[in-house]
Amino acid sequence: MLWGMSHNIKGSALPHVVIVGGGFAGIQAARGLRQAPVRVTLIDKNPYTTFKPLLFQVAAGALNAGDITYNLRALRSKQKNLRFVLGELQHVDTGNKLIELDDERTMSYDYLVLATGVSAAYFGIQGAAEHTLPMYTRDEALAVRDRLYGLLDGMDAVDNPGPFRVVVCGAGPTGVETAGAIAELRNFDFETLYPGIDTEQCEIILVDMAPTVLGPFDEKSRNAAHRALEDRGVKVLLNQAVSAVEENRILVKNTKTEEEQWIDASLIVWSSGVGVPPEVKEWNVPQGARGRIQVNEHFQVEGVDGVFAAGDVAVSGERGLPQLAQPAIQGGRHIAKVISNNLAGKETEPFDYFDKGTMATVGVGFAVTEIPHLPAITGKFSWLMWNAVHIQQLQSGREMFATFTNLVSKYFLFPKRHDVIVGDFHRFSRRARQGIVSASPKLDAQELEKAEA
Repeated sequence: MLWGMSHNIKGSALPHVVIVGGGFAGIQAARGLRQAPVRVTLIDKNPYTTFKPLLFQVAAGALNAGDITYNLRALRSKQKNLRFVLGELQHVDTGNKLIELDDERTMSYDYLVLATGVSAAYFGIQGAAEHTLPMYTRDEALAVRDRLYGLLDGMDAVDNPGPFRVVVCGAGPTGVETAGAIAELRNFDFETLYPGIDTEQCEIILVDMAPTVLGPFDEKSRNAAHRALEDRGVKVLLNQAVSAVEENRILVKNTKTEEEQWIDASLIVWSSGVGVPPEVKEWNVPQGARGRIQVNEHFQVEGVDGVFAAGDVAVSGERGLPQLAQPAIQGGRHIAKVISNNLAGKETEPFDYFDKGTMATVGVGFAVTEIPHLPAITGKFSWLMWNAVHIQQLQSGREMFATFTNLVSKYFLFPKRHDVIVGDFHRFSRRARQGIVSASPKLDAQELEKAEA
């Protein structure tokens, strides 16, 4: 079924721009076409966009998931030439300028923007996909939160529950922020919320094959973040590559000595990197480094007419831009400029990335900030900057207000109230209460029923 020729927008004969992906790049590309003489269709497999830099706060129970998600249909309130379509891209016919969605709908386009983002990459490590919890979507952050608090609820009801260990794989910003947040939960909230659990038996471990945490940062920032993690009681294991994962444990190998050791774990969080979804191979576009879509200096897919790609899924040159929010935002805006200028018969200057800097937080009162041509900033002021910048980047005033209110009330107004945000009584609470503390997120249904019986 051919769809998308009219979709109730005046001027249906106008060029049709289809944008696949409602993340940073896709939204900015759509907004940049607000005044252009085009019809814009934004497609995403979810009806909302998620502000991923704050997912660790959802996993730790500091924020509601709704605080950092925005209804993509609401974009139309300020952009009448846009329509949102719920669906997932399956195939691209670049010759006929058609796309096919997961429900077999087909849609024609004049310009196509691929900005789907990426997902967790497991690099072929045996058992990693089956026995760890990633942290790259709203549902995944909620799964980490529910697993964490579910296990704690169950263990608190057991006499002498034994050790509780969380292993976070990957010492990039997501891993560092997650490990720091869970460590602070243990340090400041366990005594009140879970008096039956001995905090001395609760261990937070951060594992990475690299020799430092926060690899892209400079040495001062890396060292400061490492100290801040250790100050919060996080055990940092560097030069340790994850070789295999089983239920309740991981195997790590020292990259220098090749010595191996198993580490038992109640919960394993995976933040070791991202990869391009395998379905990109079905899109009939060239792929470069790590499977990312190869684009030129205008984010046009090389050798394919009318198709662009931006954000984490795209790569220009050998390495490409960092897989961060700012490159995606600026890339989306540039694509909108290229399309608008193309329709007006104008040339567009090649894309020039403006590096605004990078930031990462380790916990309450500490972050590292690096701004080009300025000394690195660490400590409380950096943490306040980190919060201000991230709140300002949210999509709507509602999100900004909700996130600001929740963070201020938790960290400034009522820091000793311990009112973390949790879900329903979870099946893992029952399992933990029965002494069955499993890290595996994909348990066999019959096994689970037997454990809960």
